[in-house]
Amino acid sequence: MTIFPGRRRAALALALSGVLALTATACGDDGGGAGGEGTEGSGKGKITFWDNNGGVRTDVWKEIIADFEKANPDIDVEYVGIASKEVQSKYDTAIQGGALPDVGGVGAAMLAGIAAQNALEPLDERIQSSALHGKLNAGMVESVKAAGGQDKLFTVPTSASNGVLYYRTDLFRAAGLQEPSTWSAFYAAAEKLTDRDKNRFGYTIRGGAGSIAQALDAMYGQSGIQSFWEGDRTTVNDPKNVAALERYAGLFKKNTPAADVNNDFTKMVAQWDSGEIGMLNHNLGSYQDHVKALGTEKFRGIPNPTLDDGTRVMVSNPVDGLGLFSSSKNKAAAWKFIEFAASHSSNSKWNKSAGAIPANTEAAQDPWLQEAEPTKLAAEVLFSGKATIVQLPYYLPDWNTISKADNEADFQKVLLGSMTAKAFADSLAEQLNEAQAEWKSQKK
Repeated sequence: MTIFPGRRRAALALALSGVLALTATACGDDGGGAGGEGTEGSGKGKITFWDNNGGVRTDVWKEIIADFEKANPDIDVEYVGIASKEVQSKYDTAIQGGALPDVGGVGAAMLAGIAAQNALEPLDERIQSSALHGKLNAGMVESVKAAGGQDKLFTVPTSASNGVLYYRTDLFRAAGLQEPSTWSAFYAAAEKLTDRDKNRFGYTIRGGAGSIAQALDAMYGQSGIQSFWEGDRTTVNDPKNVAALERYAGLFKKNTPAADVNNDFTKMVAQWDSGEIGMLNHNLGSYQDHVKALGTEKFRGIPNPTLDDGTRVMVSNPVDGLGLFSSSKNKAAAWKFIEFAASHSSNSKWNKSAGAIPANTEAAQDPWLQEAEPTKLAAEVLFSGKATIVQLPYYLPDWNTISKADNEADFQKVLLGSMTAKAFADSLAEQLNEAQAEWKSQKK
């Protein structure tokens, strides 16, 4: 069996850094490392907040921070925006170097790895005595607990999303096509809407950063397989998933632009908004971008396609949240900020800007949610039992590395035809099975 030495060494190095940070703190360090106990502080003064989607969500966070500082004039929040593709490495570096913020955005996909290094404060007791108690979506709370891998609440959930198929209603009408609500209709539309000579394509595929989760959504959505694990072995390389991946990857350069092989979500979204491409898979986060570029008349965002018999299988999207770092010297002020950001007004404001599903149950009842059709449809699918959600193993400390850096280059090889879908799926499965076995052994 392949051992994947680079990934294992990196994981061990991070774990060791956590131990060293604890030792340094005990020997008189300033407490800024992963294991630093921090203090409650005065509840006043300055705190630092890291936005895990900086640039994309900077404006709305600055509005929320201004509102918070107006309500709490004795607290100053320093905003630091970090691009989503860099945030994992920034947190890892900060944990090792002892330079973590007081509060940070921590998505479920990276939660277990950070929590395993004792860098996050468990928040269960704070929630119990908070105005947020009973006001957070129970499903999102459970998702965050599961993702942390320790049955503790390491972040306050703020939003959820899921896969959305955006399609150009104007192009579909012109071609006489019905909405691509099934995978069969999706592939037929991708073919019919493609005219390479006129630079028109039926679909844009994500080949750059963030490609693996989207590929998994397409695989499980088409195969109908309803669980990520069968015992302690992943179903990723089940023959049905491999066949689904072959068909999906086969769209590349046939019904998609060749540039897609390097496109992350920002490039993919910009390309779809400005060109004549029929369909785009992303999540609710890009809805407002499409509205700005196209208005609301030229596109729709619907839940990912079903099988022909109506069966809908989707992979889970990570719940986003706010974490309180254990090394903070002013946890009282940091917690006030988290409470405020997750409150009805702020949570509604943030999710309206992002087009995402609010975690605050009062915010989820606000009128804008009914007006943003993709968000409304996504919420219905997510919470009304109309879909089987395959839960991705966010609890694995190695998940974020496996699902991103370790395999994105191989997915590009699949698109380019230099690696088979089966070889890709088998390699991915081997890494996942190893990570699962390692996680279970550490739980004993």
